[in-house]
Amino acid sequence: QVHLVESGGGLVQPGGSLRLSCAASRSIFSNSVVAWYRQAPGKQRELVASITRGGVTNYADAVKGRFTISRDNAGNMVYLQMNSLIPEDTAVYYCNAQYQPTLYNYWGQGTQVTVSS
Repeated sequence: QVHLVESGGGLVQPGGSLRLSCAASRSIFSNSVVAWYRQAPGKQRELVASITRGGVTNYADAVKGRFTISRDNAGNMVYLQMNSLIPEDTAVYYCNAQYQPTLYNYWGQGTQVTVSS
């Protein structure tokens, strides 16, 4: 069984930065499409950023130019660098990996990000 664990969330002031991490118990990310989602209270879950096996990235318009998704060469860590944070970024952030050999979707437990003065 593969487990994903997010970390790095917390309370930050507007204009600040955070880096979220997602660790996999097995090295699956090099053979996966990896994404970060977020969900705010009363809102639907939305796609924030994704990265393909070839390294092609995509971002939601709301975060473009402020967030960066990346992964390491070992294939067991992914990151979301968040800069110039605004209150609208407040949400629980989830790591997702679609493992290509099986097309199975793995999800982390989520980490809370709160942007407030």
